[in-house]
Amino acid sequence: MEWFQQEIRLSPKSRGFHIITEEIEKQLPELRKINIGLAHIFIMHTSASLTLNENASPDVRLDMESHFNKMVPENMPYYLHTFEGPDDMPAHIKASLLGNSLSLPIRNGSFLLGTWQGIYLCEHRDRASARRIVVTLTGSTS
Repeated sequence: MEWFQQEIRLSPKSRGFHIITEEIEKQLPELRKINIGLAHIFIMHTSASLTLNENASPDVRLDMESHFNKMVPENMPYYLHTFEGPDDMPAHIKASLLGNSLSLPIRNGSFLLGTWQGIYLCEHRDRASARRIVVTLTGSTS
């Protein structure tokens, strides 16, 4: 059983839902060495999140953004944490709702995802910088 951990810097993204599966895989050559195992992916931020969803239709990502913006609107009069801008408190709430980590199975050197699944970076801020994630891999290499 092997263990490996790497911090990955994702390219800056605009507000919205972005498929980052390939971006992660390109920076993680150790993934190809694992025959069967588990990947834990953790985002090191409180105003962005990770989720797993459809990788085919871009409309899904647009609908997700629209829905979360309606479900968690900006400029609510009861928000106390407002000094970082009107998008900040809603970003924290959205990140808590969606979550900060994913656990994915690994088979034959790849994430074992469904046909239409992709890893999403959910960017909840209007002007975010590059995001950092930590990927921890464990599994059999023989």
